[in-house]
Amino acid sequence: MNDSPAPDIQDQLKLHHRRRFPWLWLALILMLAAGAAWWTLQPQQQNNAPRYATETATRGDLVVKVSATGNLEPINQVDVGSELSGILEAVLVDDNDRVTQGQVLARLDARRFQDQVNKSRAALASSQAQVDVALATVTETRSQLQRLRELSKRSNGQMVSASEISTAEANLARALANVELARANVQQAEATLNSDQTNLTKTVIRSPINGVVLARKVEPGQTVAASLQAPVLFTLAEDLKRMELNVAVDEADVGLVKIGQNAVFSVDAWRNQRYPASVTRVNFGSEVKEGVVTYPTVLQVNNDDLSLRPGMTATAEITTQKRENALLIPNAALRFKPEAFAQKPANAPTSVISSLMPRMPRSNSQRGGKSEGKANGVQSIYLLRDAVATPVEIKVGLSDGKMTEVLGGDVSEGDKIITGQAMGKP
Repeated sequence: MNDSPAPDIQDQLKLHHRRRFPWLWLALILMLAAGAAWWTLQPQQQNNAPRYATETATRGDLVVKVSATGNLEPINQVDVGSELSGILEAVLVDDNDRVTQGQVLARLDARRFQDQVNKSRAALASSQAQVDVALATVTETRSQLQRLRELSKRSNGQMVSASEISTAEANLARALANVELARANVQQAEATLNSDQTNLTKTVIRSPINGVVLARKVEPGQTVAASLQAPVLFTLAEDLKRMELNVAVDEADVGLVKIGQNAVFSVDAWRNQRYPASVTRVNFGSEVKEGVVTYPTVLQVNNDDLSLRPGMTATAEITTQKRENALLIPNAALRFKPEAFAQKPANAPTSVISSLMPRMPRSNSQRGGKSEGKANGVQSIYLLRDAVATPVEIKVGLSDGKMTEVLGGDVSEGDKIITGQAMGKP
């Protein structure tokens, strides 16, 4: 009898050995892969610690300004025109000439107007003569009436009838009325003469103010047609040493602008020079241009050196509010919020399984942050204390767009305020 195992038993043992061998190799490969993953993720987790950009809370002056653009204009600008139509006989001034009140600027051809004055004077003389004629008629009719009455009295009514006396009385009444009519004609002729004489004086165009000629718009020999409105011949400015800057203030800023506030402005002609000004008027009426609502605001400007000229475009900055020695933080700190995931401590134990497992997102209460905007000017910022982002509530005040005033809260001068966050380099 043969003691060796049966062929079928040996085959089964070999088959079992072959089946177990791949599982061992697979387990070994998985362990090696897990170790490599742990080795790779360990320095990456350390480098993924958040790095913060910070700025220091400082004290200083905070100035809130409102920007607006506009144009320079004289305080008193006058357009000089002509009420009469005619041909310009002479133009006696030019651009930039200084003029005084009453100075002759131009003359129209006055011959037609002089002829009209002569006609009106003759008509007045004729009317005055008509008054004399009417007075003489009154004298005549009154005498005639008186004779008829005396004759009727002497003859006891036999020689003069009542109708004759009535006719004489009517003639006297008409003569008296003619006198009044003639005198009215005299007054009318005098008014016509005065009007024609006024028109004659208007042929000489004079300056109404002391100032400077900004624009001369006519030439000698040019015909002036004053039909519906007076044509503008000259534009005068009264005093260029005092000017106005008319700017358009945006509706979002108009609530900050008040009369008496100081401002500075610049013009393209003198870019390195800043001119002082002050607000003298803020209009209640608005202007709408391309859907933008603005409010005209007037600034008073001193121009003693005459470097500024009418029509120049200026950009003004109006100082609306100012704080001295205020605690200031950058506006970026008010917008900063930490990342949604928590920072793991550097000494926290890690494992391959924990590094590979997904993490559940944390709620806002777990993050330690608070809403950025709150009532009564309360906001949340983050301070870097012991390399940890610490949330702090503060009460904010004025802001100039870059820095914000801190009115209260656990913030002191020199504290590091977090303004941004960046992940570390792997």
